[in-house]
Amino acid sequence: MPRSIAEVRAATQAGSESAEIHVQIEELRKKDGSNGKPFWEMKMRDASDALTLRVWTDTPNFRICETLANGDSIGIQGEFYQNGAYGMDSKRWEIRKLQAGERDALFEGPAAVRAAIDADYEFLVTTVDGISDPRLKALATRFFEIHGSRFKRAAAARVHHHARRGGLVNHTAQMMRSGLAVAQAYPQLNADLLAAGILFHDVGKLWETCPPEEGFSIGHEVHGELMGHISIGVEIVNALWRDIPKDAWQDVTPSSESVRLHLIHLILSHHGELEFGSPITPKTPEALALHFIDNLDARLEMISSGYATSPEIAPGIHDRIRPLNINPIAPLAGFSVSSSGSG
Repeated sequence: MPRSIAEVRAATQAGSESAEIHVQIEELRKKDGSNGKPFWEMKMRDASDALTLRVWTDTPNFRICETLANGDSIGIQGEFYQNGAYGMDSKRWEIRKLQAGERDALFEGPAAVRAAIDADYEFLVTTVDGISDPRLKALATRFFEIHGSRFKRAAAARVHHHARRGGLVNHTAQMMRSGLAVAQAYPQLNADLLAAGILFHDVGKLWETCPPEEGFSIGHEVHGELMGHISIGVEIVNALWRDIPKDAWQDVTPSSESVRLHLIHLILSHHGELEFGSPITPKTPEALALHFIDNLDARLEMISSGYATSPEIAPGIHDRIRPLNINPIAPLAGFSVSSSGSG
């Protein structure tokens, strides 16, 4: 029975693990080693994670790689282990192309992963359905109608956090949970605006980090490369805004134009700083809240995945996570009372 990359990676933290994984080749490149001999670098993905293996010239897999191409679906059977700074590696492994049924199962993804994405998507739909401002509610509803399927498969990033098919829905839903709690703790915030900002802050990634309908590869699209997800997000919201009828809301307060401008500001400023890609810094309470909620979820995801991907260099101390620039320390266990107390 094949296992996911994430499952095997977690198992290798305790030692080597014999397993079979089913993956899609994202990028297969022939390179020259320092000794002048060629090797293949194979980057692969499944619904849970990504993995890079190197295929050396003196192995049978080297000749098999000559017959493979980007996008191919393959099975790898071997012994997986943690290889220091290189992360998870494999030895004595074999490659084969997947049969049609296996390929279909690969693209469906594990049931638990599909269920989590579906549950988060439904949570987002239900949450925005509770928005009081009819303009923001109509905007969000129209977004789901037009872009829902693409939203469900987009990744939140290419590398650092939620960098997987469906990762953007997971990221957005967790941000929405935090946003609801923050809005309750700070009632001066416009909860409707904050919820809409959370939903729309990364919609540009539907054209920047979105795998194809059948696949996991997070490729490059012209729109994403030329514009970036912040600019695309503004364009998407403005297009949706023009599409919703607003005649019935001419006399409501605040004005529809003010609502649109404040929502656009949340998208433009959510990276927080000019040097991090935002063309404007946060200038409203909701923009500040959105920036920190986004940053919190991204960083907690990075440190959480770091425990699974970075080997221990000492008891309870993991190897450095580059985007956070830290050596993560094993978290403190929750409080409990021993059942073997005296008396």
